[in-house]
Amino acid sequence: MFSHVMIGTNDIARAKHFYDAVLGTLDIAEGQLGERKGIQRVFYRQDGNAFGVTEPIDGQPATVGNGSTFAFRCSSAEQAERFHDTAVAQGGTSVEDAPGVRHTAMGDMFLAYVRDLDGHKLCAVYRMERAD
Repeated sequence: MFSHVMIGTNDIARAKHFYDAVLGTLDIAEGQLGERKGIQRVFYRQDGNAFGVTEPIDGQPATVGNGSTFAFRCSSAEQAERFHDTAVAQGGTSVEDAPGVRHTAMGDMFLAYVRDLDGHKLCAVYRMERAD
């Protein structure tokens, strides 16, 4: 559905360090830093998808969207927990309930929520198999 997701940061070097570690738990390669018209960005790519972190183009401070969540698919509950724990170890903040299984209208999922260094809400999600 999406080509890419881009979020803002007020410190590109700090954000790159954070996301290199956190996305590394998902076997995503280190981000590629680039510059366009004096604006620094870092992109992470996997399986035709891209996640980018950028300095705002308009020169204003980066802000977060209240109610926004950026979810990353995990291959296991353990991987989702590593994502969460690595984010916290890198200075992120654990939010909502502790990592664990949630029973939702979309099925059972292992979810782990954190906020990154700029306050963006991230979710590590593992969709569990149903035993029908």
